[in-house]
This record gives sequence, structure tokens and C-alpha cells, in this order.
Amino acid sequence: MIIASPRDFRGVAQQRLPRFLFDYVDGGALDEVTLKANEIDLSKILLRQRVLHAMDTVDLSTTLLGENFALPIILGPVGLSGMLARRGEVQAAQAAAKARIPYTLSTVSVCPLAEVAAASSQPIWFQLYVLKDRGFMADALARAAALGVTTLVFTVDMPTPGSRYRDPHSGMSGPWAGTRRMVQAMLHPCWALDVGLLGRPHDLGNISAYRGQATGLADYIGWLGANFDPSIGWQDLDWIRQAWQGQILIKGILDPDDARDAVTFGADGIIVSNHGGRQLDGTMSTAAALPGIVEAVGKSIPVLADSGIRSGVDVLRFLAMGADAVMLGRAYAYALAAGGEAGVSRLLALFEKEMRTNMTLMGVKKLADLGPHCLVRSSLKE
Repeated sequence: MIIASPRDFRGVAQQRLPRFLFDYVDGGALDEVTLKANEIDLSKILLRQRVLHAMDTVDLSTTLLGENFALPIILGPVGLSGMLARRGEVQAAQAAAKARIPYTLSTVSVCPLAEVAAASSQPIWFQLYVLKDRGFMADALARAAALGVTTLVFTVDMPTPGSRYRDPHSGMSGPWAGTRRMVQAMLHPCWALDVGLLGRPHDLGNISAYRGQATGLADYIGWLGANFDPSIGWQDLDWIRQAWQGQILIKGILDPDDARDAVTFGADGIIVSNHGGRQLDGTMSTAAALPGIVEAVGKSIPVLADSGIRSGVDVLRFLAMGADAVMLGRAYAYALAAGGEAGVSRLLALFEKEMRTNMTLMGVKKLADLGPHCLVRSSLKE
């Protein structure tokens, strides 16, 4: 299959992955209304075309949290990435380093922090959930600090896992799940050899490092369900602010009041996100939520956005609406499954090309010049 656009990676990923893994990446909560709205609402944001602006140069570089990056893009945390390609988290981190953008390792990664940090030529970011096991959280923070992680992405929109109907149908969970996954793997021999056999061990690397024993895929759903903590509130996070000396981004903000609370808490930045439509189905899309949050926090802290981004044009839409940078999830997960590190690098190159071309057509020379004035006003009211 020819890869001509960022969306092409999805079809290749679907061919290469066993169904339980593809549906895990591709699916969302319940009826997937919010999952679909993320893309649809973002696509309705219209860019303003300008002409004759002497567009001989376009600068896509940005400064975020005191660091300079080649693009306003972060590879966000995607659980079980190591099942999409052989040692997938390592490959994704290496692609990010070559592109000079940040990579964020998920709490529930296959490859542990130590492996990914050692393989990357630049410091990685680390994502942490709110968990009942405070010992694990403290251990993960200590490991991250010792390995040179400077930015913590603290995910707060998962006090309990969302209900995802695809998982029991696909074999990710449900009756005879292990047997069904085995059969699916046999029907995808390339994946079975490259990832299933040569990509071992298949466990939750960060959790296994803490427990001192393997925590495999069969334990994944059970461990998550047993350890997420719905009782936690802002006041319970003070110890994290005290324990972590680096920067903290709060991920999972959709409401302006929660954004203000994050500022009061002392967050160094927030990530406007609905978890890619994987948590509360029927809530608002990130595109719908972003303007109110940008208005609420102003320029007090950086505002990032994720969910629904499938192209460089989508990146520009979010930046013009007020985001300082974006996080990719599914878009690069598809590319990782389709072609490993090379696939992710190809995806980022396509994003860069789309951004550069469209900024030229918009008459915008640098990212700092993007803003609501770059959008067709009628599209903001829909």
C-alpha cells in the first residue's frame, strides 16, 4: 500500500496487527460518539487563505517549557506501544529524537523507563496515572528522575477505565481472550514473528520493575481496574508536586474551571484532552473545549491539545485556536504499527510538509503568528 498521507498508515496498521491490538488502538468508549466528534469538529475549523505575503521562508520551530523543538508536536503516551512493533516504545522514542521533538512514555508501556531512556538520544517525558498504589507512583517518580526525565505528564481523566465495547469482541478481554489472541496472532505471521516472538518480553515493563515480577498482558485489564483511584482530589496531589522537582503537565482537562484549578495547583502546563474519546463518551470534543480553556488560563501556562489530530492541517487548526503545541496519539500509533521507527519518521515528515505548505498558503511565516485571526470566523461559531 502506498503511503501518501498521514491517514494511509491506518489501513496498513489494520492489515498488520491482530484484531485485538488494532481495535485497542482504533476504538473508543461505548458508542464512540466522542471519538468521532474529535475528528469531525476539528475538520470544521476553517483556515483563512492569504496571498502575496512574500512567503519565501516558514519556521516551524517552537519553544516549550524552556526547550527548543523542531515542531510543535509531542508524541503522547500510548499504552502497549511495544505490542504494535518490536520494542515499539524504543522505536517511537528514537523517531522523536531524530525529529527533535519530545516523546512521552506511558505508565503501561511494554518497554520499561530504563530501556527507553537508554535508547533515546534526548531526555524523554513520562506519563503517570493517579493510582491507589502510592508506592508504585513514588517508585516511578524516583526512577524517572534518576533517568533524567524532566517533564511529568500527569493524567487525571482516568479515575476509572472507560467502557470500551470493542475489547470483549476483539479478544482484548472477555471469554477465551487468551485463545482468541493466539489464533489472531497465527493469522498474522509477520507480526507474530517480529513482535510476538522477537519482541519479548511482553509485560508492563514499569509495573514489573516495581513488583519485581512479570506483569503480562493477561494482567493488564485487571491491574488497571484494581489500581485506578476515583477518590482522589486536587488536595491529594500536593505530595506529587513536592516529590517531583521537574515540570508537571496535567493531562485530561476539558472544563475551564478544572483548568483554573490546575493553575492554582501549580501545574507548569495543561493538556486539553478527552483521552482520544476513550473515557467519557458523549462529552465535548477537544476542538470544542479548547477556546474556553485558552480564555480561562490566558498566557499563565502553556496549553497543549490532543485527540482527533490526523494531519498537519489539524495541528495548525489547534495552534490557531490557541494551543501552544499538540500531542499525537493514534496518528503515530498507526505509523508505528505500519513501519516501526521508519513509519513514525515518515509520518512526522508528512506532518511537517503539510504544515509548511499550508502556512505558506495562509501567509503565516512562523508559529507565533498563528491565532484566531487565521481562522474563518464562521467556522468558530458552528
